[in-house]
Amino acid sequence: MAAISESPHSFAVDPPARTTNRVLALCFLTIVTEGYDIGVMGTIVPSMLADPVWKLTPIEVGAMSSAALFGTLFGSYFISVLTDLIGRKRLLIACVALFSLSMLGAALSPTPFVFGVMRFIGGLGLGGVISAAAALTVEYSPAAKRNLNFAIMYSGYAIGALISAVAGIAFLGAHGWRFVVGIGALPLIAIPFLIAMLPESLAYLMASGRTREAQTLAERLGLSLSAIDAIPAANAAGPSIKSVFDEVFSRGNLWPTLCLWVAQIAAVLVIYGLGTWLPQLMRKLGYDLGSSLTFLAVFMLSSAIGGILIGQVSDRIGARKTIVGGYVIGALAICGLTIKGSVTTNYVLVALAGLGSIGVAMVQLGYIANFYRPFARASATGWAVGIGRFGAMAGPMVGAWFASSHLDVRLNFVAFAVSGLVAALAIALSSSKQHDV
Repeated sequence: MAAISESPHSFAVDPPARTTNRVLALCFLTIVTEGYDIGVMGTIVPSMLADPVWKLTPIEVGAMSSAALFGTLFGSYFISVLTDLIGRKRLLIACVALFSLSMLGAALSPTPFVFGVMRFIGGLGLGGVISAAAALTVEYSPAAKRNLNFAIMYSGYAIGALISAVAGIAFLGAHGWRFVVGIGALPLIAIPFLIAMLPESLAYLMASGRTREAQTLAERLGLSLSAIDAIPAANAAGPSIKSVFDEVFSRGNLWPTLCLWVAQIAAVLVIYGLGTWLPQLMRKLGYDLGSSLTFLAVFMLSSAIGGILIGQVSDRIGARKTIVGGYVIGALAICGLTIKGSVTTNYVLVALAGLGSIGVAMVQLGYIANFYRPFARASATGWAVGIGRFGAMAGPMVGAWFASSHLDVRLNFVAFAVSGLVAALAIALSSSKQHDV
């Protein structure tokens, strides 16, 4: 029998483990494919610069790399709203198909302009995938493991980025950058499995007035429906853009929403800033290129593992306290890198920096997804992801400014540490209110 939440704004159910694991595994795989899509540009940039046909400049490659980022910005704001309006399952599958086809189009692009257009279109799908996967993972996770499961799901981003690097090592030399990009179209094979195995959101079905369909799905999944917080108007036919806006920007939620957005910008600034500049910064501290790239690998791996550990802790002591503490640890570790110690010490500090940046940000996005009532959850998450794109654009620019100004390299670390502390403060100032699914 499913457990009933005491919250008046929920139909909180503890799903059977098989249901939770199925949704978690499928959403994890979609985020892995997203991570590959985003990480592949960093993998192929040297090969693209050496392409004798296109003869690209670094500025042109940078613009092509930014195309997907801008697409994600628009996708997070607009496609995520459709997720709440027409269904999370359908939007998730459509977005996976969109960015997978765009990868195939990019691999076959005859000109750099077409490549950039394909990357922008793919970014639209990437923005929608995050919000839909977040909403489904939160909904189909028991309350006691919600933050952990979200962290597991979102760790797929780091895994996908690592797979893109491995694919580059294995295939770039023999097959070129087009083949590595084309691998990103393989998720098309998984779409029939997503259609057959991924359940639609019960919260969406109930909010849309499809009560009988929701009841049938719940019985098939081994769930019991109680009350569900659908939309403010009890007899409304379905969710609307107005109801979503009213929830996210209501009088009670406006301040927390602003705090969460500031935290997202600051956190993503650290992630993209360190992700872009860490190897170069470590080289300036005296390490060779090989060890500098190893530092980046440690940073990514620790973020994936750390996110899962942080998710477990947050389920025990609360997400807000865990996120704030994690950012403080990450900021201290980043500051610690300003002092060149032994290689082992710096590996530990880099690992803590990964845990206290990307790892914490994984749990933070779950905190955001669970902050709002179910009918607005995907839109709110997508908007937070979208606002975070400004941090993604600012992070590499902060590092570039410090590099071009010839200031002490240690100031780069200080700047990123301060940004992490800003994220911690913003989360601390947000309300602790969260809604059950």
